[in-house]
Amino acid sequence: MTAHPWLHETPWPTKKMPRDRLEQRIEHLLVMQNMGALGTVNADGSPLTTPVEYYAEGLTVYMLPQPGSPKIKNILRDSRVCFAVNMPLTGWTSTRGAQLFGNGALLDAGTPEHDYACTIIRWQPSAVELGRDGTKKPTAQLLRIDPDKVVYTEHWLRREGFGPRQIWRKADG
Repeated sequence: MTAHPWLHETPWPTKKMPRDRLEQRIEHLLVMQNMGALGTVNADGSPLTTPVEYYAEGLTVYMLPQPGSPKIKNILRDSRVCFAVNMPLTGWTSTRGAQLFGNGALLDAGTPEHDYACTIIRWQPSAVELGRDGTKKPTAQLLRIDPDKVVYTEHWLRREGFGPRQIWRKADG
């Protein structure tokens, strides 16, 4: 006897989830967390993965990276990024995460894109914590990732007959 007999079924389902439902699942995951791992490409081709605070709007994620950091230098040279988010794991039934693949765009202060990102990012608490004026927007570059591809994993989807790994592609929309 087992609490979740659907976990024992093999082979695993491979049915694709409808795009609108998949987007909802990804968006929900992104707003449930505010820390993720940003992967960039070092000059020698090796990966660099950094834990970062982020904020999401839809499938787009925004970050306030440290100016001059290795991740910024990497993105200036090669904008390809992978960003991963996951929920805490308490067992197979809770497995849930996403990898967002795309290009990182650095947004300069004084541009409409930077101003808009400041409405998404909760920069005020960080400013206050760092002893800065919590009423003045950041002047550092902000990072935006609009994914071209998202690999979403959630084993709970197997209960509904969907594959636990779903692929979303911007080009398919």
